[in-house]
Amino acid sequence: MKLITFSELKQTKGIPYTRVHLSRLVQHGKFPQPIKLSENRIAWDEEEIDAHLASLAARRTIAKAA
Repeated sequence: MKLITFSELKQTKGIPYTRVHLSRLVQHGKFPQPIKLSENRIAWDEEEIDAHLASLAARRTIAKAA
């Protein structure tokens, strides 16, 4: 398992959201839950992020086909 920090979400995955927006998405089940590493540090499982992005791309493809 490879973990990705908040700053790496933008740098490596192109996710431009703020911390507040990501928190809202997580609360509504629209973004993978982070893993709490310590009191002030979180990270995400890279495989979960990749699966989430693939799901978004698949929905886009289905919507275009309809």
